[in-house]
Formats: sequence, C-alpha cells, structure tokens
Amino acid sequence: MKRDKALLPFGGYNSLAQYQYQRFKPFFSKVYLSAKDNKFNFDVDIIKDIYANSSPLVALISIFETLKDIDEVAILSVDSPFIQPKQFEILFNSAKKESDIIVAESPNGIEPLCAIYRRTILPIAKEMLKDNRHRLMTILDKSLTQKVLFQKERLFINLNYPKDYKIAKKSNNF
Repeated sequence: MKRDKALLPFGGYNSLAQYQYQRFKPFFSKVYLSAKDNKFNFDVDIIKDIYANSSPLVALISIFETLKDIDEVAILSVDSPFIQPKQFEILFNSAKKESDIIVAESPNGIEPLCAIYRRTILPIAKEMLKDNRHRLMTILDKSLTQKVLFQKERLFINLNYPKDYKIAKKSNNF
C-alpha cells in the first residue's frame, strides 16, 4: 500500500482504524487497537506491542499480557472493512467450550485475523515467538481450533493494494 493502511480515510471517518473502532464499539464491552504506538487522531485505548518484532502474533501475546483478567478476545484486522459485528456474533454463538481458537473460514480459506482467541493459546504463542515463527496459521494448527464457515467471500476482502482500497471506498455496502 506504500502507507499505513490503518490511517487511510474510510467510510466517512478520518481513518480505517477509526471506521472499524466506531462500527464495533457498540457491540463489545471494550474495544482496543493494537499498535506499536498511538498514531491515531481519535480517542481510543491502545494496547502497545510489548516485543520489538511486528506481527499479529506479537499483537496477540501483547494483548493477553496487557489484559491479564481477560480470557478471550475477538481479533479483527483493520484492513477488513466488510466484516460486520454479525460475523463475530456467529463466532461467539458457535464457540465450543473446549476450543482455544474460533476462527472464520471463507471460501478463500482460514481467516486468522477474524477470530476469537482464548488465553489458552498463550504458551504456544510465546514458544512460537521465542522460535521466531510468527505465522498465525501455525498457532491454529497447534491449538484446538474450531472453524466456522461463512459463505460470503466478499466479507473477507483485505485492503492490501491501492486498487483494493479504491474499490472498497466506492462500495456502498459498508
């Protein structure tokens, strides 16, 4: 994208991060953004990455190490603007008690950044970090992972390239 996706204007908000935050805030008791530092120009609680590396794995570990009283967290990447709170409601309602991770599966495959992670993954995550293995698919393979299938591929479009961003901005289906 050649610039920070989280700071791109989107959906009538100053940034994609603010757009996501405002959409999900009414549905969760608390919404945080995970980042290396507070680069946002709106009032939001930040969970800063505790480790030098940057990856979703580092963010996940940092979240659980910061929120010590929380046993599960819903995770959504900032660049997936078409996922709705309804998808998380489905994930929560489908969750089995014994699952470590409840993850969305789209027609394109597993969506590790649209998932519920439970604290039980922390030892595996820390071992992966120690071994410098940051792929979330690895933690899904090593944990009791429950997949929840969603049929609509469009929900899981990521804004990875300028053309994706341009198309998403024109969409009326926010």
